[in-house]
Amino acid sequence: MNVAQLEQQLNVTFHNHSLLKQAFTHSSYVNEHRDQSFSDNERLEFLGDAVLELGVSQYLYRKNPTMPEGEMTKLRASIVCEPSLYNFAKELQFGNHLFLGKGEELTGGRDRPALLADVFEAFLGALYLDQGFDTALQFLEQNVFPKIDTGAFSYGMDYKSQLQEFVQQEKNQKIEYHIIEEKGPSHNKEFVAEVIVKEGITGMGVGRTKKEAEQRAAKKVLDTFQR
Repeated sequence: MNVAQLEQQLNVTFHNHSLLKQAFTHSSYVNEHRDQSFSDNERLEFLGDAVLELGVSQYLYRKNPTMPEGEMTKLRASIVCEPSLYNFAKELQFGNHLFLGKGEELTGGRDRPALLADVFEAFLGALYLDQGFDTALQFLEQNVFPKIDTGAFSYGMDYKSQLQEFVQQEKNQKIEYHIIEEKGPSHNKEFVAEVIVKEGITGMGVGRTKKEAEQRAAKKVLDTFQR
C-alpha cells in the first residue's frame, strides 16, 4: 500500500496510518502472517456500517423534507446495499490497495463485490475513529451524496407517486409525462422523459427504460418544490 498516494487520491490525511492500513487488511492476510501484529478490518467494517447508515439517514432526512419514512427507508437501503458499496469502492480503486492472502489474491479477491463493499465500510470506520463523524460525512458528501442527487438510486424509489401526492394537495393540477427522445442502438437505448406539472413547471430525466426516465424527471420536479 502506498499510503501517501491513497491519501492524495481520497483527499484525506490520516493521523494514525495504522488505522488506514487496517481498513484495507483482509482476514486472509492476517491468517498468513500470524507471526506479525496485523489486525483485519472486520471490526472497522462493523463500525463503518453504522457511520454510513447514520450519514445517509441524516442526509436523506434533511434533503427530502416531504419524503415519507417508508420511502426514505427504501432509498437508504438501495444506497447502503452491497452492490452500491462495491461500485463506490471500485470507483475509488480500493482494490489496488488491499492486503490479501495468497489464496484470496489468486481467486480474484481484489474485485470481489462482498470484499470491496466491506472495505468501503471499514475505511469509513477508520476515518471516523481517526477524525470524527464530520470528516466521515465530508467524505460521503464528496463520494456518495452527489450520486443520490443525480438519481442514481431512483430505481429503488417511486418518485412519480410522491409527485402525484404532492400535486394532489392543490386542486386542478395535472401531471403529464412525455418521452421526448430516444437515442442509442436498440440494445443500449437511452430515453429522455419530460414531466410537466403545476402551471408549466417541468423536469427532465434520462434512463435506460422509459419508466426510469420518467422517475428521474419526477425527482427533478420534486427537488424544485423542496428548494
